[in-house]
Amino acid sequence: MEGGYEFLTAICMWIRIHIYSVVRGEKVKTIQMTIDEDLLSDVDRVIRSLETNRSAFIRNALRLAIKRYEIREMEKRHISGYEKYPVEKGEFDIWQDEQVWGVA
Repeated sequence: MEGGYEFLTAICMWIRIHIYSVVRGEKVKTIQMTIDEDLLSDVDRVIRSLETNRSAFIRNALRLAIKRYEIREMEKRHISGYEKYPVEKGEFDIWQDEQVWGVA
């Protein structure tokens, strides 16, 4: 059976990956991406230092980028809210005595 061994190896690899991802509670999807060589070299240098792999490093980088995006969007909403409803003079004076600033 020509190519049978390679096919069986690929199936076994898929099963191991699937079991690994199910056990960890993650649904994973394989993607293909393009990346310039200099950036890939930087990634490879960093992952060696962190003792991780490309996939884990890129997943973490994407999670951090998404978190930063969400924070920026929240900050924009806060700014918009304060522009629509600016703080009024004396609005927070009631809290002045509650603040502890330490020894001056």
